[in-house]
Amino acid sequence: MARELRSALNTATGIELPDGEAWANHAKQFLESLPARDRGRWVDLLLHCETARGASPSKAWLTVGRQLRSAIPAAKLRETRAVWLGLFEKPRTDELLLDWRWQSNSALYVSDRGQALMRGLCWLSEGDSASRTARAVGGLALGSFKKVPGIGPRAVSVGNAAIWALGQLPGPDALGQLAMLRVKVKFIPAQKAIEKALTAAATREGLPRAEIDELGVPTYGLTEVGVRREELGDTIVELAAIGGDVSLRFFKRSTDNKGAKDGTPNGAAAKGKEIKSAPASVKKDFADDLKELKASAKDLASMLSAQRDRIDSMFLDNRSWPLKAWRERYLDHPVVGVIARRLIWSIGDARTSVIFSDGSLVDRLGRPVDPPSDAVVRLWHPVDAPADEVLAWRRFIEERQIRQPFKQAHREVYLLTDAERRTNTYSNRFAAHIVRQHQFKALAEQRNWRSKLRLMVDAEYPPPSRAIGAHHLRAEFWVEPVGDDYGTDTNESGAYLYLATDQVRFYDVRAAENSVHASGGAYAMGAEPGNQVNDSLSLDSIPPLVLSEILRDCDLFVGVASVGNNPQWQDGGPNNQFRDYWQSYSFGDLSATAQTRRDLLSRLVPRLKIAERCSLSDRFLVVRGNIRTYKIHLGSGNILMEPNDQYLCIVPSSSGAVGGAKSAGASGVFLPFEGDRTLSIILSKAFMLAADDAITDTTITRQIKHG
Repeated sequence: MARELRSALNTATGIELPDGEAWANHAKQFLESLPARDRGRWVDLLLHCETARGASPSKAWLTVGRQLRSAIPAAKLRETRAVWLGLFEKPRTDELLLDWRWQSNSALYVSDRGQALMRGLCWLSEGDSASRTARAVGGLALGSFKKVPGIGPRAVSVGNAAIWALGQLPGPDALGQLAMLRVKVKFIPAQKAIEKALTAAATREGLPRAEIDELGVPTYGLTEVGVRREELGDTIVELAAIGGDVSLRFFKRSTDNKGAKDGTPNGAAAKGKEIKSAPASVKKDFADDLKELKASAKDLASMLSAQRDRIDSMFLDNRSWPLKAWRERYLDHPVVGVIARRLIWSIGDARTSVIFSDGSLVDRLGRPVDPPSDAVVRLWHPVDAPADEVLAWRRFIEERQIRQPFKQAHREVYLLTDAERRTNTYSNRFAAHIVRQHQFKALAEQRNWRSKLRLMVDAEYPPPSRAIGAHHLRAEFWVEPVGDDYGTDTNESGAYLYLATDQVRFYDVRAAENSVHASGGAYAMGAEPGNQVNDSLSLDSIPPLVLSEILRDCDLFVGVASVGNNPQWQDGGPNNQFRDYWQSYSFGDLSATAQTRRDLLSRLVPRLKIAERCSLSDRFLVVRGNIRTYKIHLGSGNILMEPNDQYLCIVPSSSGAVGGAKSAGASGVFLPFEGDRTLSIILSKAFMLAADDAITDTTITRQIKHG
């Protein structure tokens, strides 16, 4: 009966809209509220949208669409379309009986009709320069390519339509959305479509393609680096990006400075007293302005994340900038400057290294640096610097409490070892680890590697690889599956749960691709032997920065995805098959990342409130509690209790907090870089265990007191 009623409502509006989809529910209510004449215009538009097919519209389709949309006020169409596109990612409001692939994710299912209508709505946005439209279409693309377990991207055709539409939208906002999608969306066909759209946008805007990612970053109304202020009546709203955090703050304007304007020297003083939230007068009289500010804050946070990842990946791009262009695109850019001002840069041929501090560029000793106007700027990397310079920058960052957006001063450096000189063409440094395949794949794609999910089927698979275009190289990290029991060693879709890691190799980017059977074996190149370009390159021929960054990626994959990080696997996991590996990884020698962690803790621990209870050994942070003494491994974060090295299982939350305690960052502990979750977990465990007699979690106290 309910289904019949919904169908009747569809008929009443003049168009059959898909049941249960959040955007369509809103559309039905909207259409029912309109006078018959206006409703007819919207229905005609939606009926045309329903005919959208393929990844891009024909000229004839666009011609009809432009005629239909001209019958509706542009502002109303823009506002309504943005609402509908924004509701696309919301879960369904009903339950459906779907095939087995969608059974556990039915709330994310989108009907064919719903996808067609979304494609059409995207295409009809072409030519719209409003920032709200660009944000809505960009958000739709991001939601469409969100992966559904067992399915893949949620709605590929909708995502492709959104990418096409962004390529047609004028202005920097659309370019910014494309640049963000380029970093965040890892689906290979989508990457190709994004690249095509960026190239088209660059041509239309008259910009070099190589610079579009930099020049296309929108400002979101920020008038200075990280700050935007708006006067809404007697309230000043400040949109601020401090470090990696974006917030809206509200101030009661000071009557003594009522005439001060945004961006003037006394603008900050004019803010007056801060209040907790937007006052009722702002919500009532400036609802649209407040809504736009909140949308800008959300989009700014997402853009900062994308720009951080983009800049972090530039070490392998061999990029440089004239001083003037670097200041405009990085140091003084209202958005990118939030990141760039916390990074170290190399200036000129002499490679003087500088950072922005207290309003100017300074060197590692805090001395002002005034670069010549013809200087060339590069992103600084510790592999290019002597040890004393690296240590000086680490002290500078720590003493001034500069939280870098990613590891730079404290970045691990991986130099060629004697063992790698002997093997010559491959590195075994990260071989013989057991990693969770799905987590490994996600990390690899995040770091711009191509990694295909290995299934237990009769097929060939390439190794995870990363192209390094600036150096005409390709890196490969060879892996093989673990197990041969379908349903035990695989998930229900046949994907292997675990992989064993093997060699890291480098090839000329033109070399043929290696592959191996799904079940494992020896990798082989699908090309005739003897072709010199296909040969694996000697490691000593690889530029040190390239070698270091690729090995750092591999260390990250192992360090995060290893089963040895699971504190609940002290019994070796399923069938006890990984017990020896888990034990050796959990408490064994430190990787380069863990060694960097130890180096930082040697300076950080003496400044902690629990310093007198802590000490460092070669592999552990040792914490003296009131009941027992604990050894926290600096690689895995797992814990042994003295006097008999009894294992203590503590499972951290997703935020890095343990046992109900706050995470390291939330506890006020300064960390000089973002992104090392294991370090946060180690510190959170240390604070909790230093006061072990105050722990109330019975799963922990039972182990401490009774073993």
